[in-house]
Amino acid sequence: MNPLTNVRNIKKLNEQELRGNNKTSWHDQYKDSAWIFVGGLPYDLTEGDVIAIFSQYGEIVNINLIRDKDTGKQKGYGFLCYEDQRSTILAVDNFNGIKILGRVIRVDHVANYKVPKDSKNIDEETRKLRKEGCAPRD
Repeated sequence: MNPLTNVRNIKKLNEQELRGNNKTSWHDQYKDSAWIFVGGLPYDLTEGDVIAIFSQYGEIVNINLIRDKDTGKQKGYGFLCYEDQRSTILAVDNFNGIKILGRVIRVDHVANYKVPKDSKNIDEETRKLRKEGCAPRD
């Protein structure tokens, strides 16, 4: 599906939620994950740039910007983990469909984040975070 269509679909869900008498939010199905997907990022943004932008809605504890294995250049998408899952709702609702450096970005929840396969060169803290996750515990 076209990324801009996904942006519009998420906006429609939010509008329906505002108009409807639903007792629960569509965000509730992601209550066990503090990860979000970010797509359409400008290629020259660094991890620090993305953290600076997305930390407006909460503390970011992990970031995985996908890079080309050969060149190391960013591919324009990645995943962020917030310290508090409630921050994901704010990020999805407020960042989805905005323009950053002329590019419309897509932001959505991630139900089950999968650890990257190439994880040989990671520190112990990141390894623990990837194994245990960063969603709130009941």
